[in-house]
Amino acid sequence: MEAPTSLVLFDIDGTLLRRAGPHHRQALEDAVLRVTGQAASTDGIPVAGMLDGQILSLMMAAAGLKQADVRRHLPDIMREAQNLYVRRCPDLRGKVCPGVRTTLSRLARGQAVVGLVTGNLSRIAWKKMDRAGLKRHFRFGVFAEQGRSRAQLIRTAVREARREGWVRRGSVITMVGDHPNDILAAREAGVRCLAVGTGIVALQDLALHRPDRLAADLREVDPEWLLGEGRWQTGAAVGGVF
Repeated sequence: MEAPTSLVLFDIDGTLLRRAGPHHRQALEDAVLRVTGQAASTDGIPVAGMLDGQILSLMMAAAGLKQADVRRHLPDIMREAQNLYVRRCPDLRGKVCPGVRTTLSRLARGQAVVGLVTGNLSRIAWKKMDRAGLKRHFRFGVFAEQGRSRAQLIRTAVREARREGWVRRGSVITMVGDHPNDILAAREAGVRCLAVGTGIVALQDLALHRPDRLAADLREVDPEWLLGEGRWQTGAAVGGVF
């Protein structure tokens, strides 16, 4: 029996890339200033594991903007932030986390469908992947402007993959991330989670949230686990199998 294709979804910051520079944060701050005329900062905002839209909303609230103004300005600010970032993004090839290139190449050989699920806005995300030399590995992505939570983004990615016929019943679906929010979102969405310690959260703290697999970085991960370990042979529903 032919194996159902596995679906592997990757976060970006702290998972695929680390120490990518201040350009993303600066684009958010400059976009708020350009659109509203009000200076706003990411200082004090817990940006790790959050969606860009959430970050921008918190920044504007902290700067004293009313909620009605936040909602009104947010679409224009998100558009401006992306315009700024794609013009400023540096070369990121030296910022790729350990084991990423090898893992993505192995997933390609295993005919996995590989996508992005990230809190980055879409053009920011794709620009990062382009400048890191990783873009060719990703068939599709779901981004900050497409939902209000990471769990919602994961569900959207799964629906899109199924609608396109890329995965089917029995396919193993895994979210790979570096933050407790990734673990919690994967659990809420009903998919497996691989947590890696390449972000700002310590391994022992990630372990408290009980991901399905935990690794210091992707060099420690057997790609066969992401490809499903032959679970399709049983036909049984395992965590993260749709």
